[in-house]
Amino acid sequence: VRSMDRRLTTILAADVVGYSRLMERDETGTLALLKQRRRELLEPLAVRAGGRLFKVMGDGVLFDFPSPVNALQFAVDLQKAMETANAPLEDQQRLSLRIGINLGDVIVDESDLYGDGVNVAARLQTLAEPGGVCISASVHDQVAAKLPLQFEDIGEPVLKNIARRIRTYRVVLDTARPAPAADGYRQTAIEKPSIAVLPFANMSGDPEQEFFADGLTEDTITQLSRFHGLLVISRYSSFRYKNEIVDVQKAARDFNVHYIVEGSVRKAGNRVRINVQLIDAVTDRHIWAERYDRELEDIFAIQDEVTASIVGVLPGRIEAATRARAEHKPTSSMAAFECVMTARVLHHRSTREDNTAALAMAERAIELDPRYGQARAWRACILGQSWVNGFCTDRDATWNQVVAELERAAALDDDDADVHRIRAAVGIARGDLDKASYHQERAFGLNPNDDLVVVQQGELLTWLGRPEEGIDWIRRAMRLNPYHPPRFWSHLGRAQFVAQRYADAVESFNRLSPLECVHHSFLAACRAQLGDGAGARQHSDAVLKLVPDFTVANHLGTMHYRRDEDLQHHRDALLKAELPD
Repeated sequence: VRSMDRRLTTILAADVVGYSRLMERDETGTLALLKQRRRELLEPLAVRAGGRLFKVMGDGVLFDFPSPVNALQFAVDLQKAMETANAPLEDQQRLSLRIGINLGDVIVDESDLYGDGVNVAARLQTLAEPGGVCISASVHDQVAAKLPLQFEDIGEPVLKNIARRIRTYRVVLDTARPAPAADGYRQTAIEKPSIAVLPFANMSGDPEQEFFADGLTEDTITQLSRFHGLLVISRYSSFRYKNEIVDVQKAARDFNVHYIVEGSVRKAGNRVRINVQLIDAVTDRHIWAERYDRELEDIFAIQDEVTASIVGVLPGRIEAATRARAEHKPTSSMAAFECVMTARVLHHRSTREDNTAALAMAERAIELDPRYGQARAWRACILGQSWVNGFCTDRDATWNQVVAELERAAALDDDDADVHRIRAAVGIARGDLDKASYHQERAFGLNPNDDLVVVQQGELLTWLGRPEEGIDWIRRAMRLNPYHPPRFWSHLGRAQFVAQRYADAVESFNRLSPLECVHHSFLAACRAQLGDGAGARQHSDAVLKLVPDFTVANHLGTMHYRRDEDLQHHRDALLKAELPD
């Protein structure tokens, strides 16, 4: 950069609240703590966000950032990390920061920056509350649609030595949500996996396909936004890249996201070809790609079908990629979301050991954020699994915990699909199919593309006596998530058994390994209904080996059939397999 050059940049100014008072009380301790905070929090966070420290002034610092989004995300992450780091300290020992951010023209003199853009940031910093952030309107205009934050317009205050009035906004920070631990690894960008869907390119040379490409992009953004575990950049922001040749990593930096979806649409004759790929922008690695070839008969039906396929696969692929990243971090420093994600993976393995580990992760997430409704819902789900499978020592106490945790989850976030899905599952477990139906309908309305919601739709329909419909829904869930948990096969096998499609049920249950008592019992019943006496006896023997005191009556007490004829059908098949009544 040549001397005395000018450029537009984002300046962040921060200083320590009550620094003189702190130094007067404990000069050595305050200075040591300030250096520690710079070394362990401020500098690593700034590097991650692309910031450059260009001036230190005792208790204050000035940073230069490539974009307002990067600067504000850094400020939010820093304030949350400072809050967590201060938690174990006495009030008189805590270091709090005020931060101001401005986008403006500056003078570049070698490595230093000067001018009005810097001065405004420094004045905005004085307006911020301890632990808070104030930004100019120029910053607000750039970040409002790109970050999941709220802003309070505080008017046009008089700024010292600034002749003109500057429209100013205070950032509303969610201080109830603790930042990750101050020691060890810190997630320094955002707490959820974040994704931007770039406008699908029309490669057809046909202007009419432009509407199809845009519609596909918009639908994908809308449907992904239903997943509370994802932060999805808005359509307004994403479409800034329409008709541009995009550098994916630059776009990811601009949006401050982990993942990018990009795609193209090409029309050839009466067919349309759609290519979609998911990219981990941090590692510049392709995670998933798919091609869809369709007859161009009903373009809107194609749009719906492809959107459903994309949205069904992406969250699972993102979760897998984020889990892989999380496995390289010490558990004690994972963000609450990552703890819940780990708990989900362990829960789906359905073993006693994994259930115990999943419960510990869910409880860690609640420690990190007591107001995280989804963490409480998953704790209830994991406890429910221990109740159903007999992993717990006190069934009544465990069940009371399930109910209490779900009530807390609903009070915290009644519009979360997972909360209602798990409440529906509890309704099924209690045999209250009316309550289960209500919560299942709520869950499905909130997120019809979540494979766990969709598979439960099939499970519930089976209990309600509509197994053929249940089979369709369970298969749809399997298409939505090709990496589904093994228990989906159990749901499918049970639906096929109720529908009296015994050979199909045998095939589904045989996909499971290892086979549990309940699986052997269904296989025994299916083999008996197929006239395979030897096969039925083999599975009946396996049932009695696993559970010596097994009886048909006790087993049917764990089933939730609404129709008497479904219950009687199951009873007759088990007795035909020579299992004890």
